[in-house]
Amino acid sequence: MISLLLGFIFMLVLSFSWSTTYLMFLILVILSLMFLQQNFAMTMNLFFMDNQLGSLMIFLSVFLCFLSLISTPSFKSSKYVICLISLGLILSLAFSSNNILTFYIFFESSLIPTLMLIICWGYQPERLQAGSYMMLYTVTASLPLLFLILINTLSMSTLNMFILSNLNISMNNSLLIMFLYGAFLIKLPMYSVHLWLPKAHVEAPLAGSMILAGILLKLGGYGLYLMNKCFNLVTKDWSMLFLTSLSIWGALLACFMCLRQTDMKALVAYSSVAHMGLVIVGVLSNQQWGLTSAIIMMFAHGVTSSALFCMTYFTYEKVNTRSMIYLKGLLQLYPMLSLFWFILCCVNMAAPPTLNLISELIIIPCLYNMSLSFILIMGLLVFFSASYNMYLYTMLNHGFMSNYCIPAKNLKSFEISSLTMHILPLLLILKSELFIILLEF
Repeated sequence: MISLLLGFIFMLVLSFSWSTTYLMFLILVILSLMFLQQNFAMTMNLFFMDNQLGSLMIFLSVFLCFLSLISTPSFKSSKYVICLISLGLILSLAFSSNNILTFYIFFESSLIPTLMLIICWGYQPERLQAGSYMMLYTVTASLPLLFLILINTLSMSTLNMFILSNLNISMNNSLLIMFLYGAFLIKLPMYSVHLWLPKAHVEAPLAGSMILAGILLKLGGYGLYLMNKCFNLVTKDWSMLFLTSLSIWGALLACFMCLRQTDMKALVAYSSVAHMGLVIVGVLSNQQWGLTSAIIMMFAHGVTSSALFCMTYFTYEKVNTRSMIYLKGLLQLYPMLSLFWFILCCVNMAAPPTLNLISELIIIPCLYNMSLSFILIMGLLVFFSASYNMYLYTMLNHGFMSNYCIPAKNLKSFEISSLTMHILPLLLILKSELFIILLEF
């Protein structure tokens, strides 16, 4: 962990050199990849904690920050690079923190570079409104969480997560459970508190969308996992049942919203809401199968959604619009682009053999244990998930070529490299044991 931090600090110092930043990010990706190993142990020192889930999320953070630099070679401003590096550093610190208050600080600090990316490098004047939405939703829900953490510190005299998990602190007050989970549910986000996410995605630059969908949403899932470990929550409480029911119904409603979108970015953003609904159900189920499913989905969706936002950006650069009303017949103009659209839509709909399919299969027994009616909703969710991905692909690539499409060069080398590197981590299906995380620390 210290080597990763030193690498980020070194990059901040040399952020004016584009080639040095590339090289250092590549070294950090290799270092973080070395931490991925199947062991159910946890190492801890005074400041940092190294567990299997944290190592997986740190690898995802460093990898997607690296890919966001590759995908935007035209953004060579040192301020832009510093913003990306600082965001990667904050996320790595959040995923390795062993102190619940320190985790909260890094959790909130990640909003600052994200807000700067949206406001400084966004496309339209509405980016100010999108930034305001994001800050109001996330900060408002985080204040009760801070209050609970401080109250817990006064009563337990410790902030260490490992000690808190062994104290067996029971929490059976429904209001306190909602306060404890609220900040993370909005960050994921759960349906009904998701309105900030499509706005932020539509107005954010490519790097902002990639990191927001790929990593920042997973920070909410990681926070739910930590709260479950630190506090002995009553899983049969009405608030937990309400949250799981709302999450899975919200995922289905988000699929319906995807079928109504005409903006490519908005469709991908709503698909993130649908996938994160299943992550919430998996984590809150407090079952081993549910947790494993949530972790696989967090990782697979982090890579897939980032790749889909890359595709929307590359398509926008070719035809200068994101509206699917004006986009038809891209298969005739850009066959390589259509091939990547086909692969990523198949991955997003959980077609075999992908990590997404494993996560959706594993969660079915978990849903059966919770309620038989959830199985019916899951079946509809799988069907409509395939529907909106087919809708996205056919609307863009099939049909007569639109008069608004102007022939241009096919995919450039850096675009092909970025999309190929997005697909490579999905080969971790061959190392599925990496995603088996024990319920205990």
